[in-house]
Amino acid sequence: MRNGVYQPKIKNILSKVENLPFFSLDDLLPLERNREFLKTLLSRYERFGKITRLKKGLYTARTSFSSHYTEFAACLLYEPSYLSLDYMLYYHNILTEIPVNFTLVSKRKTMRFSNKLGKFFYHKIKDKLFCGFNVEKAEDFYIFKATKAKALFDFLYLRKNMLIDKKSVSELRLNLRNLNKKDMQELAKYVKMEGSKKMGLIFTHLNDLWKS
Repeated sequence: MRNGVYQPKIKNILSKVENLPFFSLDDLLPLERNREFLKTLLSRYERFGKITRLKKGLYTARTSFSSHYTEFAACLLYEPSYLSLDYMLYYHNILTEIPVNFTLVSKRKTMRFSNKLGKFFYHKIKDKLFCGFNVEKAEDFYIFKATKAKALFDFLYLRKNMLIDKKSVSELRLNLRNLNKKDMQELAKYVKMEGSKKMGLIFTHLNDLWKS
């Protein structure tokens, strides 16, 4: 790589991205037009632990990763998407088992990514059901998170073919005491929006369990 020639340029390139939350190869082209050199440089610095590859073509020069940054990255890796399902149900104490993966919902096809920060699973949902999430700001990062009711709806919706009766709903072992009347009304709204008899029946079983 002719280190003596390129060393100052390398330092200049890295100094431009070290404070960015993420960057891509294209972001570096104004500094270096040789794409092959940039690919080799990024590969080498990833190997040495100077940068982290988030996914193909996307990197960060951050040396530490807070939970907020990781949640931000989860939403960034596959857009549009929002944190939901197991991850958010544990966050809201509806599920007690700690999720080992980051679970998200997207309009796009089912996808998964794995990197130094963790494993990220994206589940496809119909466009009309891509709603019910808030944008939270933490450490200057914008993070998309499902509400408690929407996380539960998504969780049930993706399992609707397995939830054949009240017993199967009960076996999910959900902490229903952590749902209030407003949460149940919001959940009912999404069930109505989805429109199927199957989801309507699942909601009836869940509502009966919630009341008991």
